[in-house]
This record gives sequence, C-alpha cells and structure tokens, in this order.
Amino acid sequence: MNESRRLLPPMAALNSFLAAARHGSFSRAGAQVGLTQSAVSRQVALLEEWLQTPLFDRRGRRVALNEAGRAYAEQVRPALDRIRAATERAMSRTHDRELTIATLPSFGMRWLAPRLPRLTALHPEMTVNFAARSFPFDLAEEGFDAAIHFGQPDWPGASHLFLFREQAVAVCAPAWLRDNPLPAVASLIGKPLLFQANRRSAWNRWFAAQGLADVPPLRGPVFEHFLMLAQAAAAGAGAALIPRFLIQPELDAGTLVIPFPGVLEDDDAYYLVRRDGWEQDGALARFSAWMEAEARATAG
Repeated sequence: MNESRRLLPPMAALNSFLAAARHGSFSRAGAQVGLTQSAVSRQVALLEEWLQTPLFDRRGRRVALNEAGRAYAEQVRPALDRIRAATERAMSRTHDRELTIATLPSFGMRWLAPRLPRLTALHPEMTVNFAARSFPFDLAEEGFDAAIHFGQPDWPGASHLFLFREQAVAVCAPAWLRDNPLPAVASLIGKPLLFQANRRSAWNRWFAAQGLADVPPLRGPVFEHFLMLAQAAAAGAGAALIPRFLIQPELDAGTLVIPFPGVLEDDDAYYLVRRDGWEQDGALARFSAWMEAEARATAG
C-alpha cells in the first residue's frame, strides 16, 4: 500500500465512526448510515485497526469516545463536511453556467443587486448565487468562485480585479442638522458621531483631509454594516461617514444630507477576487468582464 492510501481510511469506516461518535450508540448510528448495528461495529473496528488505536470505550450497548476518539472526530468531521458540501455543489451545478459569489452585505444590496437585471439581460443562461461575507476566507475550501473584497489586493490565493475606490461623505438627517447647527467643519467635533466597525479611524482621517489634523481619537456608537449606520443617521442618532455610492437613494430622497462637501478617499478599493483557474471557467470569465464594465461605468 502506498503512503497516500495508507493515510486515507475507507470512507464507510469514517462515516460509521462519526455517526457512532455523534449518537453514542452503534444501533442509532446504523439507523443514520443505513447499516445494521453489527455492520457499524465492524466498520469502527476496521478503523481502529487501521489507526492502531481504540477510539471508543465500550460499556454494554453504549459506547463513548475516548480521548483519542474525541480528538480524531474533531479533526475528521469538518473535512468530511467539506467533502459532502463540495460533492453536493458539483452534482447540482450546471457546468459553465452557475457561479457562487460572496459579497460584502452593503455592497451586495446597494451596488450589485440593482445591476443584476443587466447581467441577466446580457447572459440569460447564467445563474449567479450570492452569499454575504465580510472577511476573507479560502474560496476553494468553502466552494465560492469569487468574492467582493474591500481593502488592499492582499486576499490569499486569489486573482484581484480592481473595481473602484470609494468616496466617503459626512451625512446626517435634516432634522438633526437643524438641531445641531454646523457653521464649520470643526463644529462636528463633540457632536454625536457614528462609526462603522471596520473603519473606526475614518472620522479622524476625514477631519485630517479637511485640514484638522490634531483632532484627538474620536469615539461613538459602532455599527457592523453601512446600511445599519445609514439608518441610524437618518433616524437622527448623529452624523455618519459613509461611501456615497451606498447611500445615493437616501441622498436623492432627502432623508440624509451632506453638511460639508469634503470627502475621504484613500488607497483602499473594491476588488473582485477570483479563485485559481478562473480563466478556464467560462461563466466566471464572463462575470468578471461584466463586473469590470459596470465598475468603469460607476467610475465614469
């Protein structure tokens, strides 16, 4: 037996082991995996022989994981779950027509979703599934074709397509502005300021961009997503610093106003990050081209 096969126990044995570990019973494990109690027992014994160590303490009809069994189950279960998920995606996916994209929640709702009819019109054969994610992860391991990333082009193991940079503007509710006159930028210091969880230094950087570089570190209520932040500002909770493209509907409706024209723009940007080998996937190549064209139109 070669080395790679020696380190890969039979799948049936692993499946029976995890079912028995979950239920603490060979009979209930058998009901889950479709085997008799004795067949599950044989599969577990096979795995124990393969590993050269017992995995359970046997107590009559009940079994309980020993220390080695608990450690092994904790390491093996996530791997088998990923195999099942990847197999399900492979079996259900229409080749070269279906994609799964992770997107930042606010970006997905305010930038991507309104543009999807144009994608459908251009590529009616394509199905694109979206999931909200806020932090980098392993695209291949979690079964995603691509993701929307904000920051530097530093997503590990991915190809980066630059989309655009954002311009953050200070906004507040009209009624709040009437109750809190702001004759100058410095008037905002000491007023209720709202923060986005990943941009806690944004207000200080915005003040510096307006020529007030000596403002002490600022604090205030923190919101995980920009649209939560926008709703709080529109309700009169304070002033917020939000990328303009995310709140254009509120600006058009007048529920948010911009008291000062100054913007905050830095080197961070939005990217479409794609898994390795994306060039050979026709659907992902077409989606990338569409995203690039839409981003250029936004920048223009």
